[in-house]
Amino acid sequence: MSSRAIRVWTWLHKWTSLVCTLFMLLLCLTGLPLIFHHEIGHLLGDEIEAPELPAAMDRQRVSLDVMAKAANAVHPTRVIQYAGENEDDPRLWWFTLAPTPAPTEDFKSVAVDARTGLVVREYRVGEGFMDLMLRLHVDLFAGLPGKLFLGFMGLLLLVALVSGVVLYAPFMRKLDFGAVRKDRSTRVKWLDLHNLVGIVTLVWCFVVGATGMINTWADLLVKYWQYTEVSTLLAPYQGQPLLEARDRGPLQASLDTAMHHGQQRKVSFIAFPGTAFSSPHHNTIFLKGTTPLTSKLLQPLLVDARTSRLTAAPELPWYLTALLVSQPLHFGDYGGMPMKILWALLDVATIVVLGSGLYLWLRKPQGARKGVPAGAAADASPDPEDAKNPETAAA
Repeated sequence: MSSRAIRVWTWLHKWTSLVCTLFMLLLCLTGLPLIFHHEIGHLLGDEIEAPELPAAMDRQRVSLDVMAKAANAVHPTRVIQYAGENEDDPRLWWFTLAPTPAPTEDFKSVAVDARTGLVVREYRVGEGFMDLMLRLHVDLFAGLPGKLFLGFMGLLLLVALVSGVVLYAPFMRKLDFGAVRKDRSTRVKWLDLHNLVGIVTLVWCFVVGATGMINTWADLLVKYWQYTEVSTLLAPYQGQPLLEARDRGPLQASLDTAMHHGQQRKVSFIAFPGTAFSSPHHNTIFLKGTTPLTSKLLQPLLVDARTSRLTAAPELPWYLTALLVSQPLHFGDYGGMPMKILWALLDVATIVVLGSGLYLWLRKPQGARKGVPAGAAADASPDPEDAKNPETAAA
């Protein structure tokens, strides 16, 4: 590699790393408890459990309309935006209620017992430690701009990873893989540790960084899908106003229609008319598969909210499929507790990589940080051989 190419890659690695490091540290620290969000929620008492009932009543299910009415009675001035079966306990259904069908951060969520139609209790929306970690991790409490900003930080991380590998590969030809030069200066030892842990976690960091970046585009991808594909399916309804609740048919009939056309699938969630995932005229019912992989892939069914007839069953485009697959992969939700533990260990290792990279920059000779030519900076270094390593210059 020419000296000019080394300088370019060094500049890329240094500045992309420096710009995103603090935000990546924040995401790693907040992401660590989110890997175990179910377990932590259970310990904190945030998880809602269905009450125990006699065995004869355990399999019975009331109408979806009964459950919706019970949920709406808790907040009679609000409208139901979404409903769905609890992923961990099918005996419970959750209902999200907001002032209007339009997207908003002002929402309430109520858990209803599907066997009795009685409200169990409300979810603690916007409260507690786990909600704080989630909002910091997802959007920094800044909504869509916060998501897109973190997505850009994820892009910088990917560039830093690629440039780090480009610089690391020729340098490691001179050393055994994983070698830590203990007889050298503290900074060189930290550099070797940074390189070693970085190359071990490289694939994981790239996967988590890429899936995290894709997740930040979720709102935009859904809007694009609605604009380009769903809008063509709704041509017969063009010009008609939002279907009011009093004019809608039974919810249970819409659900029965969807389940009839989506055999071998389960309900993921239902989007009510006028919400971000539906149209002004449909109950859009999202079904999912029953295997670990297909349970993350959704099939939307647009059911006319007035007549309960199936209007369309569009296949999700590739970009939404990629989004759905990336979301659980980002948090290690595919392989149960063993995968969660692996994800947590790799998360901690990534914190070491980010922290050591920051340490290497702070311990860099003062002249080098101010832009003094590499040769002059090397003269001020406590270890003159550092100047021979392009990775040291990038750190």
